[in-house]
Amino acid sequence: MHSQNFAHGAVFLMSTHPGLLILIAALASFTAGCNRPEQATGTPPPKTTIGTEIDDSVVTARVKAALVADKEIKGLDFKVETRKGEVQLSGFVDNQGQIDRALEITRGVEGVKNIDNKVSVKGAPTTVGNKVDDGLVTAKVKAALLADPGVKSLDIAVVTRKGEVQLSGYVDNQGQVDRAMDVARGVEGVRTVSNETSIKK
Repeated sequence: MHSQNFAHGAVFLMSTHPGLLILIAALASFTAGCNRPEQATGTPPPKTTIGTEIDDSVVTARVKAALVADKEIKGLDFKVETRKGEVQLSGFVDNQGQIDRALEITRGVEGVKNIDNKVSVKGAPTTVGNKVDDGLVTAKVKAALLADPGVKSLDIAVVTRKGEVQLSGYVDNQGQVDRAMDVARGVEGVRTVSNETSIKK
């Protein structure tokens, strides 16, 4: 008896309020979807998105262009790396004033959220022979880092001055830092290695 009354009531509702039936059906499918268990993908979320990497590349290019355009420091060899808007500056300069100027210019670039200053002040002036030797050492260290399966990071910048190699950039973990230092130390012509790398956040 109850089922007949229910069926009669449903037919009455459908004939007088067809929109109500659509609403009930939509609510039923929505609540069924809400009760469905979330499927695990098994992969962790990416640390940076493609959009973030593109933005970081744009910021890096802007900073490099701004540094090259400045007449006070345009001849200096700054390395610029960016991760999530944080710009890391590294390399060797003649004096603290040049570091301050580079930081000031970098702060003025659109998209820069923070600056990690890893720039070092040079010692005595270099000769042409030193520069050639340093260029060769830099190339050898870069090649060794790229060839090593324990590092596999293109984000490590290399600068050399009188046999002193400075590593900078962003790596995934301390193990990569340690391995990069070991690889650099093993390259012919390297006297000392200074670590200015940062671990990705």
